[in-house]
Amino acid sequence: MALSLYVDTARWRAHQKTVIEQFPGLIPVCKGNGYGFGHERLSEEAMRFGADMLAVGTTYEAAKIKDWFSGDLLVLTPFRRGEEPVPLPDRVIRSVSSVDGVHALVGARVVIECMSSMKRHGVHEEDLPRLHAAIEDVRLEGFALHLPLDRPDGTDAVEEVIGWMNRLRAARLPLHTMFVSHLRGDEQARLQQQFPQTRFRARIGTRLWLGDHEATQYRGAVLDVTRVAKGDRFGYRQQKAASEGWLVVVAGGTSHGVGLEAPKAMHGVMPRAKGVARAGLATVNRNLSPFVWDGKQRWFAEPPHMQVSILFVPADAQEPKVGDELVAHLRHTTTQYDRIVER
Repeated sequence: MALSLYVDTARWRAHQKTVIEQFPGLIPVCKGNGYGFGHERLSEEAMRFGADMLAVGTTYEAAKIKDWFSGDLLVLTPFRRGEEPVPLPDRVIRSVSSVDGVHALVGARVVIECMSSMKRHGVHEEDLPRLHAAIEDVRLEGFALHLPLDRPDGTDAVEEVIGWMNRLRAARLPLHTMFVSHLRGDEQARLQQQFPQTRFRARIGTRLWLGDHEATQYRGAVLDVTRVAKGDRFGYRQQKAASEGWLVVVAGGTSHGVGLEAPKAMHGVMPRAKGVARAGLATVNRNLSPFVWDGKQRWFAEPPHMQVSILFVPADAQEPKVGDELVAHLRHTTTQYDRIVER
């Protein structure tokens, strides 16, 4: 019995098609754990819909994915001098975020990242005069801008791209291709209309693979159910049951990513209040699990184990049975399933 990822394949692919139609020249992204699907599966999907380039996170991912994807591979992590060399074919393109990086990659295919309002990495405007000479020694595939997801200050993503296009043009740098991230389809269309001689290529991962939440669902199988009375001791730490009910052992533990959560950016009073409430409950060993049974998200009876979780289901709920499956609200990018089930 397993933690399973159920995929409505027809619906999932229909969503992919709508995204691809919105972004001509789209470059699918396959990094990390492959957005929950795995590198091999996403490589196959990208090949199926005819992508000529696949973006990956690191050189190590490129070394693995090259055996599954036959087109070009764009490594998103910028090159740094002194990094461990990884044998890669010529169809791998390196991102570079400094003039020094360009100088170090003589003869390589490169995409030069520009510093955006993300302020993560990229060349600055004052670097552009020196770039003009540096690019003579590389095969320049284009420039790139990785943009923020939110703009609380009301700034315009398109204007930010236009600003960089104007700076690059003023520096007499080639503008045949611009790689962009986190633009809407209509925003990319505006840019394409304004700069018809430049090809804009959107690098998209989350929106492409995970944009239709109803196309996928995680479920954990019930392995054991034990009746407990109020005060009964259980588990590794021999805690006492707070009331009568069932201890439900369900597939899915820390090795699957259950109980692991990335920090969230909270905006507004209500989300912050909920965060404070959850933190307060955790101090008295009350942690809500991602598993749903009988219409409610159930509490962990104790912290999840490596491959299973133990939940507490109160006596006023329907009794779970061995073999039942509980829907689990899990984050795709931190979850490792046991099996995938196509529907």
